[in-house]
Amino acid sequence: MAPKARLLVIDDDPDYVDGIRGILTAAGYEVDAAYNPKEGFDALRKKTYDLLLLDIMMGRGAEGIMVARKLRKDPKLSQIPVLIITGIREQIAFLFPGQAIHPHFVEVDELVEKPIEPRMLLEKVEALLKAAEGRKAKKK
Repeated sequence: MAPKARLLVIDDDPDYVDGIRGILTAAGYEVDAAYNPKEGFDALRKKTYDLLLLDIMMGRGAEGIMVARKLRKDPKLSQIPVLIITGIREQIAFLFPGQAIHPHFVEVDELVEKPIEPRMLLEKVEALLKAAEGRKAKKK
């Protein structure tokens, strides 16, 4: 049996995190949570994660964008796939569904809108993990 994928959820809403964690844990994933960007980045530096699920609006505003940007600039963390799950749309220059209006605004692998249906969440997570595995296999 393959080891479970380790996921990190960074979101400042504990109830939402509990719901997401429950869905992902029931599907066999190992899930850690951080409730603010600083705590999330500390977790990313301490452990190895296969996928990051990230909220945009935390703390003083769109701090999730800063996390995603910082992640992509870090050589050790830049390969972690990022799934943004957000309740905002055009305010961050994204339209749903689809690509960023400006592709370099923030580099992420996938964006979905809150609330996300459990089945869709699992499909997105599985697809991102599979794509990441494919990229790793090509590098070997």
